[in-house]
Amino acid sequence: MEKIKKVILVSGMSGAGKSTATTILEDMGYHIIENYPVQLLSFLVDIIESSNDPRYDYIALSTNANDFPEFLRRIRGEGMEVRVLFLDASDLVLIRRYKSTRRTHPLLLSNTANTLEEAIAVERQLLTRAIDNSFVTIDTSFLTAKEVKRVLEQYFAKNTAPTFSISFVSFGYKHGVPLDADLMIDVRFLPNPFWEPKLRMYSGNDPEVYHYVMDKDETKEFIKRLLAFLDYAFAQYVKEGKNHFTVAIGCTGGQHRSVTITNFLYDNYKDQYRCYKQHRDEKEWVTHG
Repeated sequence: MEKIKKVILVSGMSGAGKSTATTILEDMGYHIIENYPVQLLSFLVDIIESSNDPRYDYIALSTNANDFPEFLRRIRGEGMEVRVLFLDASDLVLIRRYKSTRRTHPLLLSNTANTLEEAIAVERQLLTRAIDNSFVTIDTSFLTAKEVKRVLEQYFAKNTAPTFSISFVSFGYKHGVPLDADLMIDVRFLPNPFWEPKLRMYSGNDPEVYHYVMDKDETKEFIKRLLAFLDYAFAQYVKEGKNHFTVAIGCTGGQHRSVTITNFLYDNYKDQYRCYKQHRDEKEWVTHG
């Protein structure tokens, strides 16, 4: 049986970490092709499909915002297993990264925009038109290179077949919302342990806070309704063929209620699906899979 070639199409916002991601993927055993001219894509596809060179069994193909829609359209119809890695970050983070590295945005170099802020806005508009929910989208705003590596290994390890997986992410609204969330759940209406002096310095990882939140009648009713929705939604996404889904749970500071509900959901679903858990504003990662 002819081996199916596996291709990761890497794109996203300039400054969000495409170079970091391709370096990590190269270390994972992928053959990296960066900034390949879209006009020559048919030639590259012929090489990939006909070559017996093992380098072309696993490929990561990086492209920019202008070429991404055409790359995606043409490569998806070529009988290869194509997955899309889309890297994003908040506009504020992108601006800060460009200022600190003193690099020039590609859309400024091409005279498509006149300021860095305009370049980011134009690029985001270009990419937004092409995004769909089959992409693996990673918000790198709060991630170190080591954390990006851990995420890519979860999604793209060569020895694991794509399966439906779920990331449960707690966050605090005062620190900004996760850009890569497929579903965002606001739990600020639940009783807040912050207002209990004995609990304020703890988090939802501590039994005192966890039980305080989970034992409330409001939480019990909320969990019953939430699980009914998630059970149905996850089953439908599996049927649709989606590979990964990110559920973000937010409270004010990202320490008490959101951490508690994230821990509960992770424990509830970890034996049914491949699950990951991140308490974003505590920088703690737990993996089950």
